[in-house]
Amino acid sequence: MNMNQDHLPSAPATLQQADVSAIKPMARILVVDDTEDNLFLMTALLEDKYQLLLASSGKDALAIIMSQAPPDLILLDIMMPDMDGYEVLRRIRQHPPTVNIPVIFLTALSTMEEEQLGLDLGAVDYITKPISPPLLLARVASHLERSGNARRLEALSEKLSRYLAPQVYQSLFEGSQQAEIHTERKKLTVFFSDIKDFTGSTAKWQPEDVTRLLNSYFSEMSVIAAEYGGTVDKFIGDAMVIFFGDPHSLGVKQDALQCVKMAVAMQSRMNELQVLWRDTGPGKTFRIRIGINTGFCDVGNFGSDLRMDYTIIGPEVNLAARLEQAAEPGGILISGETWALVRGEIETDHCVSIDAKGFSEPITARAVRMAPVAVSSSATEFRHELQEMREGLAFNRMSSADRIAAAHELREMANQLLA
Repeated sequence: MNMNQDHLPSAPATLQQADVSAIKPMARILVVDDTEDNLFLMTALLEDKYQLLLASSGKDALAIIMSQAPPDLILLDIMMPDMDGYEVLRRIRQHPPTVNIPVIFLTALSTMEEEQLGLDLGAVDYITKPISPPLLLARVASHLERSGNARRLEALSEKLSRYLAPQVYQSLFEGSQQAEIHTERKKLTVFFSDIKDFTGSTAKWQPEDVTRLLNSYFSEMSVIAAEYGGTVDKFIGDAMVIFFGDPHSLGVKQDALQCVKMAVAMQSRMNELQVLWRDTGPGKTFRIRIGINTGFCDVGNFGSDLRMDYTIIGPEVNLAARLEQAAEPGGILISGETWALVRGEIETDHCVSIDAKGFSEPITARAVRMAPVAVSSSATEFRHELQEMREGLAFNRMSSADRIAAAHELREMANQLLA
């Protein structure tokens, strides 16, 4: 049977493309030596397995190393005119983007003092001349593998850190806290917030609009929490739980003050965000309410050997949640215990009595006085200008850096509107 070539199966081409895409890129190795014969030898030994970069002086080597495409490993001669290998290594280790590039010294010098100097400066290995080809190839492969593993572990560590509060992550890596079932009783200041009528307000929104605004809200509030030193415990639907006093504490009084100041900053930021969100469509905005309480809680790792959660429990935690539920949208309610710690620093409007579920006696709380929100007479013009900016920004084609710059500009515009 005859077949037209235009209708032949395309599977082989697809497989060929897949094979090409699966090929691991060759590691980039920079060889630095002022002797042409040594550069020729290194090229003959390494060019089949690696992408080689050659430099005959320290100055030329630094130009390559400090470029946008630095090497993965450096073979560096020590004895060179004008700038020796030690000075090249010093500059590599002083430059943050290149500080982790493995450097192997190539030298005819082999005294203990010289080797120690190189290792102290940050060299990972020494290979003496005349070069042994098997030894060179083995050392290069070994250090490239170690460097690659270190980069992968660093990337994984960064990803895992996003599932933990920064303070907890830091404590684990410093060794001051262990990943084991253990709790302590401490006096903490506990923060609860949620979005008033979130389910009802967003019932008619598109799911992607809900996700976008909720993630935007959590991102903004988390930045403020980090600025004031709060430990973000968890996100529960549209709610946030944050506490002060563990794993790091400034003292009970200062912890409480930082928490209330953080809450005020969050409500202030929400006023700005509402201006930005409102332009996305009618009703596409929301307001939050906040409750804060200070008292003794159990804090630490709860769970099992297979799965743990660093969190807080106790009646004082529940009280903070009840205060949040009783707060007005855009408001902050603090307990009497918290008020006793922050009075003189924080102003309140009035005292209220709350019948809180789970508490036999009414709870006395105070509403934190919020600064009045300035309303600009040019709000309509601002939103029109913002709409034109949004249409012209083409977010789907913007880089991360451009998005950050645009967000900064939008924040500045919002600050001017609310001034």
